[in-house]
Amino acid sequence: MKEFDKLVRDNIPQIIEASGNHCDIEIVNDETAMDYLYKKLQEEVDELIQDKNLEEIADVVEVLFAIGKKYGYDEEDILEKRAQKKVKSGGFEKNIILKKTY
Repeated sequence: MKEFDKLVRDNIPQIIEASGNHCDIEIVNDETAMDYLYKKLQEEVDELIQDKNLEEIADVVEVLFAIGKKYGYDEEDILEKRAQKKVKSGGFEKNIILKKTY
């Protein structure tokens, strides 16, 4: 038996059961889920830093979308705000490191 106490994607319990294993789950309220989402975000960011691949990028984005949804924003809202900020302030393509202002 392994113990986890972590947020998982919605289909994971069915995937576990389909593999012939069993699992215990708990459905939590949104407030508790937010705590777990922030822990999940850190976990996914750590995995991205280690593995540096598209799958981990997608996992980070999925967690961010879930956090946004808990705050009442859908994916389109988030992507629209991203586009607005990119137009106003730019992206991160030029690798600019700000050292000082005067």
